[in-house]
Formats: sequence, C-alpha cells, structure tokens
Amino acid sequence: MKVRYFADTDTLLIEFRDAPVAETRDLDENTLLDVDAQGNICSITVEHASKRAGAPEFSYEQIAV
Repeated sequence: MKVRYFADTDTLLIEFRDAPVAETRDLDENTLLDVDAQGNICSITVEHASKRAGAPEFSYEQIAV
C-alpha cells in the first residue's frame, strides 16, 4: 500500500494494489474509487484532502498479530 499527498493540488492518493484499473467510480464530487476488473479496490483519491481527510497529518501503525 502507498499513501501519497500532493500539496500543490491538495490531493491524497491511497493505493491499495498495483493492478490495472477497470473502472473509476465517483463516490462524491471530490472522492474517486478505482477498481480492477474483479471489483477489488485499487485506489482512492481524495481532493481537498487537508480539509476533508486531515492530510498531510498522517500516522501509520502496524499491529502485530
């Protein structure tokens, strides 16, 4: 998984898998969902991310099983 924040456009891109995108779905006017041919999520794009998603303030924690 890759998380990228583009400050110049205030865009957050969360990539879950590196797969060919078959369809992009608009969740709302500022959120896009990319899925592969099987309907699996490839990525989510959030526009105006600093206001809508708290970006670029971000932390990551992996919990051991």
